[in-house]
Amino acid sequence: MKRLRIWLKELSLSQQLLTLIFLVVTVFTVFFFVYLSESVNEFVEKQMYSMLHRAQNNIAFNYSMDMDIEEIAENTDPSIIHLFYDKETRQFSKIGTTTLDPQLTSHLLEEADGLAQEVADRAYVQDRKTYFYSLARLDSHTILISLMSDSYRSDFKNMLLNSVINLNVLVVSLLFVCLMLWISSLIHPLNQIRNYIEKVSRGEEAELHIERRDEIGQVAQALVAMKEELDKQEKIKEEMIQNISHDLKTPIATIKSYGESIKDGIYPYETLEKSVDVIIEHADRLEKKVYSLIMLNKLGYLTDDGMAGDTLDMSAVINKAILSLKVIRPELEISTQLEKIYFHGEEDPWRVVVENLLDNSIRYATHEIVITLNEKELTVANDGPLMSEERLNKLFKPYEKGTDGKFGLGLSIVYRVCTTYGYRAEAENLNNGVIFRISRPGGLKREKPRKLEGKLKGKKEKIREDKNENSNS
Repeated sequence: MKRLRIWLKELSLSQQLLTLIFLVVTVFTVFFFVYLSESVNEFVEKQMYSMLHRAQNNIAFNYSMDMDIEEIAENTDPSIIHLFYDKETRQFSKIGTTTLDPQLTSHLLEEADGLAQEVADRAYVQDRKTYFYSLARLDSHTILISLMSDSYRSDFKNMLLNSVINLNVLVVSLLFVCLMLWISSLIHPLNQIRNYIEKVSRGEEAELHIERRDEIGQVAQALVAMKEELDKQEKIKEEMIQNISHDLKTPIATIKSYGESIKDGIYPYETLEKSVDVIIEHADRLEKKVYSLIMLNKLGYLTDDGMAGDTLDMSAVINKAILSLKVIRPELEISTQLEKIYFHGEEDPWRVVVENLLDNSIRYATHEIVITLNEKELTVANDGPLMSEERLNKLFKPYEKGTDGKFGLGLSIVYRVCTTYGYRAEAENLNNGVIFRISRPGGLKREKPRKLEGKLKGKKEKIREDKNENSNS
């Protein structure tokens, strides 16, 4: 069975269609000649006896009207032989020119003598030839015997079978044509999609126009949209590389020129201390940009393989980030409303998330930053300028240019960490600023899972015991 499935998968759609039609025709043929043939024989025999009964009813009616045999013979079917048998005189009269075999005639007369009911249907086989006959009592001493040979049955059966076969051949042919047209309508757009993908993979210009509303049309539209998005991302990435190169080139050139000047005993910024401060400032800028690039690349391989459950105390992470960043603009007021909420994931990625959100708010805030953490969400709000709707829609995409014309990676890092751990990152304008939200379907967790807490506690106690043993030794 497995080999059959593998073999079918290797066939093209046209070959699969032909295989399906062949199987259907084979099954139909076997069914027709094994089962249907017997059913046809029974049907034909019933039809023959029905014809004999109808013919006998007509003859019985004419006989009751005192018509003689010659007049009755004029209105009978020539394929049916009729015998009028008189039981008193043991004589019979025949309608029809067909000569009967003496043995057959003797058998028919014996059956007529022994007829107990009004009507009886019989069959007689002689020399591999079957005769179907019906016996009907016309009056007290006259019996009508109507006879048909199996040659009529064979002709009728062949005619019926030919009609059925011709009808089925016609239906199968129409079905085959319809299926071929349908398969062609599938193969053509699929070939278009394949050629489109091959051209795109080779970096060639490619267009895909498939006017369909079914699943194939949806796939084609998705491929075109994906190609457009990839082209857009590639263009933005190239522009970003140029911008980053320029951003890196500026501090490097400044550091180099200031260093060479100091080496020559010249202080470009009045004093040695101020000149060195400029070098340190540009080195910090350079370090920050390189760190963002490294972090974005590192998060590309971030997976949710940490400990199950929500084990990270986010309030502690936020306090650490505030402590390290508030010195950038000490004049800003950073107010917090933090509850003890646990997040899922490792500390380092979440520390980067909080630092990037806080750094962004510090950069644009006018007077105040408000950080809240509760069971519903984590929010970082600032009273800086509002953002356009277009900017909000592209805020978390990598390589997007910011309001100052520079390419920021911080918010794309935020988005990547959140989606990896199953959280949602959003931003929106307030009446007097901008707010960033991090939430999760079902809400955030206030308490650490007990089982995990017990495991962590056990691990800490074991580490403490190992340390004590090492110190004693």
